[in-house]
Amino acid sequence: MRWHSKAKRSTRRLDYFDGRIPFDFKTKPEDSVSKYLVNLLSLELTYFCSGLVFAAVVKRRVWDYALTVTCLHVVITSLVMREFPLAWQWWVALGGGLFLMICNGQLIAYFACQDD
Repeated sequence: MRWHSKAKRSTRRLDYFDGRIPFDFKTKPEDSVSKYLVNLLSLELTYFCSGLVFAAVVKRRVWDYALTVTCLHVVITSLVMREFPLAWQWWVALGGGLFLMICNGQLIAYFACQDD
């Protein structure tokens, strides 16, 4: 991670992009803080936005779609990394994202579809 200054403002960016970032559970917080934060933020933001998309498309039973997508994510992660994820930090982040997706999506679906 490097600091760049453009027009007197600082921004942070990754030095490289790895295509396995959405599936990387091997990066530990103490190994690479910036890469771990990118992985964590991308996971949580994706799950948060997915809850909104599911609420708009499905309108009912968002929790069912959220659980299905999470199970598929675990299977694809295992296939991409060629190992079952055992890192507790990854499971806590995944569970937090799942909770966000379900609560966010169900609340939006409930309030948007009260007339149906």
